[in-house]
Amino acid sequence: MRILVVDDDTQIIRAMRINLRARGYEVDTAADGAAALRAVAERHPDVVLLDLGLPDMEGGEVIEALRGWTSVPIIVLSARHSASEKVRSLDQGADDYVTKPFGMDELLARIRAAQRRSVPVEEAPVVATESFTVDLGAKRVVRDGEEVRLTPTEWHILEILARNAGRLVSQRRLLHDVWGPVYQSETNYLRVYMAQLRRKLEPDPAHPVHLITEAGMGYRFEKGPPAKG
Repeated sequence: MRILVVDDDTQIIRAMRINLRARGYEVDTAADGAAALRAVAERHPDVVLLDLGLPDMEGGEVIEALRGWTSVPIIVLSARHSASEKVRSLDQGADDYVTKPFGMDELLARIRAAQRRSVPVEEAPVVATESFTVDLGAKRVVRDGEEVRLTPTEWHILEILARNAGRLVSQRRLLHDVWGPVYQSETNYLRVYMAQLRRKLEPDPAHPVHLITEAGMGYRFEKGPPAKG
């Protein structure tokens, strides 16, 4: 079981890493929100332990960004004790809220409970087009019987679009969910990565039929006819 610990306090990160690894967990860490979003996309943790006071964004923004595309259990670990903070975090999509300081036995019990409550089956495990198939559960893309190698960032973009097939996904949302809120004006990032995805997936990258640009607004994933065979 892999756990992502998100906190900018190096002492807490070190203590959590030691304690969790001693109990058999694999542990990844992130010191800010943008790093947390990348780590979830690239490492696919089973549970995220999230501090609210991050240097680049509020923890609530991280929760909302993750809930745009994943149901990974999120447990907030925060020194903020007010009921309003707890309610806000839970409404944003957190699964649990633990106040600091906390006992490790209590935290481990909450981790186990969050994992039991999580839904392992994806809502749309396979999205098929006439040209390629996106397996959201296995996190792989197949074209002409061959698996297509995608970078973590390419996969993250494609996954968000595939989960919203037929609907416009704004540039702002893609930039926020993939790179973080400080990158929400960097539309050139999207142009570069969408061009790479089209080269790998579209029958004619110059005339895309599945990865569609809505000028000035965002992108849309069109399934078209179902894949043959």
